Amino acid sequence: MTAQDDAALLALTAGGDRNAFEAFYRRHAPWLRLRLCYRCADDALVDDVVQETFLAVWTGAAATFRPRDTDAAAWLWRIGSRRLIDALRRRTSRDRLGRLLARLRGRDESSAEEQVLIGLEHGDLGGALARLSPELRAVIRATVLDGLSTAEAAVLLGIPTGTVKTRAMRARRQLREELA
Repeated sequence: MTAQDDAALLALTAGGDRNAFEAFYRRHAPWLRLRLCYRCADDALVDDVVQETFLAVWTGAAATFRPRDTDAAAWLWRIGSRRLIDALRRRTSRDRLGRLLARLRGRDESSAEEQVLIGLEHGDLGGALARLSPELRAVIRATVLDGLSTAEAAVLLGIPTGTVKTRAMRARRQLREELA
């Protein structure tokens, strides 16, 4: 095939001709992949870049090809090499962010939820909860701390829904008296 054949294939591809695109792909994908492999040792990344390059050709870049300015191989290489540079930059940024997050995860800072639960355990409310009977405490834990509905708490605790409501009311009353 000649440069004129490539120009014709790209013109047909710009018009939506799938067969022309496939012919262009079969002609250029192997050498593009090989040439990108010289620049990057990650085969998976190279495969992604080749795919992105030809996707760009299919979705509109073919319409920008001007045979009088350059040949198709040089034009395709320019698209592929730019896609590779972008992919390597994204990967470098992602790796840098990953390392930063890993360092931050190593710190012993408790989350807001952990701080609230610590306050519940060791504060006035924690002591008041500890003084509730086990039945009342179980209902409060299920409905308030775990966020279950009355029906869900009834299933979890194995008691009727009305009993859950009564115990929750008793527990709230006892807690109000102790915390007042």
